[in-house]
Amino acid sequence: MTEEGETVMSESSFLYEGKAKKIYPTDDPNVVRVEYKDDATAFNGEKKGSVPGKGELNNRISALLFTYLGKRGIPHHFIRTLSATEQLVKRVNILPVEVVVRNRVAGSLARRLGLKEGSLCPSPLVEFYYKNDERGDPLITEDHIALMELASREQIRQMRERALQVNELLIELMTEKGVDLIDFKLEFGQDENGKLLLADEISPDTCRFWDRGTGKKLDKDRFRHSLGGVEDAYYEIWTRLGGEDRV
Repeated sequence: MTEEGETVMSESSFLYEGKAKKIYPTDDPNVVRVEYKDDATAFNGEKKGSVPGKGELNNRISALLFTYLGKRGIPHHFIRTLSATEQLVKRVNILPVEVVVRNRVAGSLARRLGLKEGSLCPSPLVEFYYKNDERGDPLITEDHIALMELASREQIRQMRERALQVNELLIELMTEKGVDLIDFKLEFGQDENGKLLLADEISPDTCRFWDRGTGKKLDKDRFRHSLGGVEDAYYEIWTRLGGEDRV
């Protein structure tokens, strides 16, 4: 039993295993347990590895950021942490659309358009990607989303609006911590009542964080591009956000 009485199902009964997390049922059909892993992947799974301590750091950072956003009016799936690497969340049906907000040019945007990395976007750029590993998570338009019936027009509107709200809130927070929010990926899901909730995770796995003074990358790009110091970078984000000295 957990401290609030939820019964957690056996380790062998997980519902889903992704690249960075395992999802388990609980005795409440509307609540699941998320276990963060130390596994690391990049380039749609072409590069694989493990980063000691990454699961714990992402679990704690995501919990902190979901809590921060929730207090500022963003509805989300997070309930509470269970352990160093586990948290309870509301069960949602994830929409197969990833929403990316970009404040500066980096990653695939730089490669696709030939723009200089680090260039400032005149205004936040919102992109949608089809969440489909077999097709390489391609960039899609709002009309593509409607054509494939991945989400309704109203859901598309809500995802865009909320993603921009999250962007403003995270910029405010990270600027205070001496960090530039370059870009980030969000996922959304519907709960049992059809309500759209921010879901998945918010961590250095899903955000690009650069030190404001030096431009040092404090995110998954250190793994993607074999820069080293991956765990140290994630740990630095955790401590800048006010986390304890050791996790």
